[in-house]
Amino acid sequence: MPYRKRRDTISPMKSDIHPIYFPQAKITCACGNVIRVGSAKENTEVEICSNCHPFFTGKGRLIDTSGRVEKFKARQAKKQELKVKKPRSPRAKKN
Repeated sequence: MPYRKRRDTISPMKSDIHPIYFPQAKITCACGNVIRVGSAKENTEVEICSNCHPFFTGKGRLIDTSGRVEKFKARQAKKQELKVKKPRSPRAKKN
């Protein structure tokens, strides 16, 4: 293991390279909820927050913008239809 020198002095942070810090930055949700936090951006807009997210609210509404849930349900229904209509193979054993 190579020998490393111990630094007894702490080097100060470089000046003029850090972003401006906004201690009361405003985050606005699509539902209208406003949250104040510290951030490097003064204003931020989000689509969903803890005030309207189903996990935090306990409501069972679905957030589906591209129709993935409907596609999944259609595939499941098609599989169920195939199971019902599936003919018996001639090699199937009869008990």
